[in-house]
Amino acid sequence: MANELAGKVIVVAGASSGMGRATALAAAAAGARLVLFARRAEALAEVEKAITGDGGEAVGVTGDATDPHAAAAAVAAAVERFGRLDILLNSVGTNLKERALTALSMEGWRDLISTNLDAAFVLTQAVLPVFRAQGDGLLLHISSSAAKKPDVSGVGYQASKAGVAALAHATMEEERANGVRVSVLYPGFTDTPLVERRPTPPTAEMLAKALRPEDVARMCLAVMALPARAHVPELLLYPSQS
Repeated sequence: MANELAGKVIVVAGASSGMGRATALAAAAAGARLVLFARRAEALAEVEKAITGDGGEAVGVTGDATDPHAAAAAVAAAVERFGRLDILLNSVGTNLKERALTALSMEGWRDLISTNLDAAFVLTQAVLPVFRAQGDGLLLHISSSAAKKPDVSGVGYQASKAGVAALAHATMEEERANGVRVSVLYPGFTDTPLVERRPTPPTAEMLAKALRPEDVARMCLAVMALPARAHVPELLLYPSQS
């Protein structure tokens, strides 16, 4: 995939940890040029340093993906620094410990919808003008297997992640004539910092069977490396053992 991604310009939203961080590092190793976008400046700087220290190209933009101005700044940074933008990866997501219907508050519900779904909408609106002007671009959302197969991740998380998929498919229908492609990846249980927010932390045995962020990164890169003539609407990735 190195040849296909060499020189590509990618914005990774949620680049400071987990799947976003792993995908940013893998894409940089394949020769892509990165804009790293996330809220946590210190963690973002560490990812940027890891990439540039290995000879890669990356610039960090600190901001909240639910803020239209911050999202627009990340997109603008890519165009200003590298002259174009080929791919935007949305790896933004969160969950709560108080996730069951009996425990989920209205404030918690709104936080999940804002972080998981509003951010996807804001990022979509931020990047579409650039993609339309270029007549080309890939928007890749990381959703969750919970959007496909109900589990105990909570109603707010599942509803918001299912909304991301609906947004993606509707965007594709509206924008395909403009050269825009939109894909959704549904990872199953993955060993990321997000699992620490489970009401009952996963055991070492459970984590040993889980996907790794690097597994998700490899699938993201596979979609990113496809030519513009190819479109992957959805891609499911589950652990091979339960």
